[in-house]
Amino acid sequence: MTRLAQPNDRHIRLERLLAERGRVLLGTAVLLTGGHQAGEDLLQQALERVLRHWHRIEGDPEGYLRRTMYNLATDRWRRLGRRREVLAELPVTAVPDDAERIDLRDALVRALALLPSRQRAVLVLRYFEQRTEAEIAATLGCSTGAVKSAASRALAQLRELVGPDLRTSVPEGRQT
Repeated sequence: MTRLAQPNDRHIRLERLLAERGRVLLGTAVLLTGGHQAGEDLLQQALERVLRHWHRIEGDPEGYLRRTMYNLATDRWRRLGRRREVLAELPVTAVPDDAERIDLRDALVRALALLPSRQRAVLVLRYFEQRTEAEIAATLGCSTGAVKSAASRALAQLRELVGPDLRTSVPEGRQT
């Protein structure tokens, strides 16, 4: 006789997290991987890993899931080596923008893909997720000084990559 699996507390909590934050988590995954399909795969991999280790998670499961996503993305970048990926066009999910804003977004996302993995992760956490330097350091398992220097180098490199017409759109950095 086959017994149907009953949802337990961890599945219910994870479903609730995904219902509330799934769209944002997928957006982060897409930025980290450079494409929608790869972002979905990354999020799925992270969810599988979180479920396997659910009994060890204390505190915020979203934080654990995010750190798992960043670690998996970094592992993926290392496996791919220095090969640069071509980013797929990201769907515009907000209200329709004018052509200039869409072009800017496209240029910035493409330039972001050319950065080293740590710099890319720092910028996604800082400017997409609005995390503080301390939160980024905790997520990535490094010091706040490492976060500051990675952000500084990444922003400088982005300014070089986007060219003179778009340089004013790249943030100058912020105080925490």
